[in-house]
Amino acid sequence: MIIGLTGGIGSGKSTVARAFEELGIGWVDADDVAREVVALGEPALAAIAEHFGEDVLNSDGTLNRSALRTIIFEDPAQRQWLESVTHPRVRERLLLHLERLQQQSPYVLLVSPLLFESGQDKLVNRTLVIDVPESLQLSRTLARDGVSKSQVRAILAAQLPREERLAKGNDVIDNSGDHAAMMRQVVQLDRRYRAECA
Repeated sequence: MIIGLTGGIGSGKSTVARAFEELGIGWVDADDVAREVVALGEPALAAIAEHFGEDVLNSDGTLNRSALRTIIFEDPAQRQWLESVTHPRVRERLLLHLERLQQQSPYVLLVSPLLFESGQDKLVNRTLVIDVPESLQLSRTLARDGVSKSQVRAILAAQLPREERLAKGNDVIDNSGDHAAMMRQVVQLDRRYRAECA
């Protein structure tokens, strides 16, 4: 069984995934895989540099994420182009990781901020939404990423609205409390998922 774990920026997706990992559950993060496919020497990086120019590269030839982020969050057409290049490659690589993880875990997590938006929900059996109020998303992201408030708002705008994400989720973890409260919810879901896999 593959569980698609999603939530808006700053909701604590990685924290929840690590909590499942403590219980012996394998997971792969779509963001990590997205970084893999644009690493130095990857065909997608060459295509991005050709399309956007050298300004999106660092001096060592790696992708300058903040330069690219600025372009794509200001121009939806450019974001669509980028997604057309990266999403198929990400999907292919995700499937390889998931297949490997399934050998050693009763079920696996696909962690993706854009699970529904990217169509990655088609790869999973159930969806788990990590939910926090938008004000908490904003404060956590500002504290963690050192980005401007307007950039966080642009990222929030590019993601599904909270209500819509909650409506699409099979399961929900409320991550607005402390670590212990989150852990209790994880343990409860883990029991249920293991029972469903048995």
